[in-house]
Amino acid sequence: METQYDRTTEDIGNIIGLEHVNTTVPDQRLATIFYITGMGFTRDPYFSTGVGNMWINVGRSQFHMPTAPPQVLRGHVGLVLPSRERLLERLTQVKADLDGTHFGYSEHDHFVEVTSPWGNHLRCFEPDPVAFGRIDLGMPYVEFDVPVGTADAIARFYREVFATAAKVDEDRNGRFAACSVGHRQELIFRETDRTLPPYDGHHLQIYLANFSGPHAKLVERDLVFEESASWQYRFRDIVDLDSGEVVSPSSTRSGA
Repeated sequence: METQYDRTTEDIGNIIGLEHVNTTVPDQRLATIFYITGMGFTRDPYFSTGVGNMWINVGRSQFHMPTAPPQVLRGHVGLVLPSRERLLERLTQVKADLDGTHFGYSEHDHFVEVTSPWGNHLRCFEPDPVAFGRIDLGMPYVEFDVPVGTADAIARFYREVFATAAKVDEDRNGRFAACSVGHRQELIFRETDRTLPPYDGHHLQIYLANFSGPHAKLVERDLVFEESASWQYRFRDIVDLDSGEVVSPSSTRSGA
């Protein structure tokens, strides 16, 4: 008898890829020390190679870091790296160069928590086929802190506006919405009762298969705030689809 596979495990929704996370940084030299020497990533050799911006490759995803006052993502970025041991060696080597910044790191059972010189949090895992599939180097998720009671509205927003799989779940850290943004990639919105800082303008980019459909739904609700090119548009607020109330600001650039 032939092996029976669950083919639904390979399904993805209308969002087909998490392309980049963008946070501004005030010092490209420190960014180079941290992201390239410390984290072990590579700089994109073709785009934004000057001192005004830096594109950092992480598998098929990227960090974009234009030069400006620092922005801090409200949550953390989940990363898969080939070797925990090598990561720790590199981070030890850059400690002196990053002294006096927010830089730091701590070891946990399944990941290493790293803080950038400006306070952005990265959670670094080794490859795990159960948790991350075939990702050996990449960005499997971005997790945002959101107010208590908003997970259901956020999951519905992504299901109905972007036609992607989204669910609400709970673990030992509380309730969260998990929204598919590509093969084995998710946006996670975790409820917290902590006071959240004001949104500072950081953003991420996703790729869409059906590009115009979500745009029409966002325009209908007056949520598109930038029509910058034929192949991209931006929205800022995630809203309750019944009341129109903003449940979380999370600037996203959608690309075809």
